[in-house]
Amino acid sequence: MHIEPGIVQGSKIVLSYGTAGAAGLYALKGAWSLALQRGCGILLTRSLATTALVFTFFQVLPHYPVGISEVHLILGSTLFLLFGAAPAAIGLVLGLLTQGLFFAPFDLPQFGMNVTTLLVPLFALHAVAGRTIQPHTAYVDLEYRQVLALSATYQAGIVVWVAFWAFYGQGFTAATVERVLSFGGAYLLVVLVEPLIDLAVLAGAKGLYRLKDSPLLERRLLNAA
Repeated sequence: MHIEPGIVQGSKIVLSYGTAGAAGLYALKGAWSLALQRGCGILLTRSLATTALVFTFFQVLPHYPVGISEVHLILGSTLFLLFGAAPAAIGLVLGLLTQGLFFAPFDLPQFGMNVTTLLVPLFALHAVAGRTIQPHTAYVDLEYRQVLALSATYQAGIVVWVAFWAFYGQGFTAATVERVLSFGGAYLLVVLVEPLIDLAVLAGAKGLYRLKDSPLLERRLLNAA
């Protein structure tokens, strides 16, 4: 979902600094809460794991340009289920930054837009999880419809933000609408595939009950709240 260079230019790009800053502060609030509850070491360990995974998702997994952006298999819901919201958010930001610094410096001007596009849907996913998953249900016991709701929330949020940046930067023109629709249509495949990956990961996690108290994993993964 890397926004194409040139989509938002000039003074308009200042807005992305504000949205990314707000999203970053919200993520830091969650990180601080996790550090108080479980310790800084757990936060650091999970964040390193998610950063490595996000970097791998961006660099290794298939990705291709469509319309105004790139289609990536980001697996945001997978990161959330395995490691929790705050480590997932930190990993998304640091993984994106690492890729930009060392492999895609042309993406750095769009960093604020990309951070916003990745984090705000993650926070929406977190909210949906809180409303749709019963308090005494471990994540490994989720049903397909619940996993689909989480994945669809995250991917729909990405499409909405990409569309926002496109219309904000280029105006509401026929060409922009066409490119946004192309991107949104391509992301339907991700919406179909990601829940299946999540279910496969959760099924594999069922065999890890000896790690139910592991600091590396989100406690809710193998334990009822």
